[in-house]
Amino acid sequence: MRIFYSSRFLRSFKKLPKNIQDLFRVKESVFHRNPFDSQLKTHKLKGSDEWAFLITYKIRAIFILKGDIIILVNIGDHSIYRKK
Repeated sequence: MRIFYSSRFLRSFKKLPKNIQDLFRVKESVFHRNPFDSQLKTHKLKGSDEWAFLITYKIRAIFILKGDIIILVNIGDHSIYRKK
């Protein structure tokens, strides 16, 4: 499985507090091993081809899954669902 990061994801990630960035890195290692690990609470977003997994209760990462390729497209709070 190959993982890519969109420019939007990278911009949003840089704006997060350092403690959230560090927590993302921990969750990212779990995600690399198994994107559907139960501790990530991965779920499909309604009406789209996007998925999300939780970093914290409020912060989540959105990704697209295409075969063996994953593209992380955004990270942030619930407001990222409205940004297309």
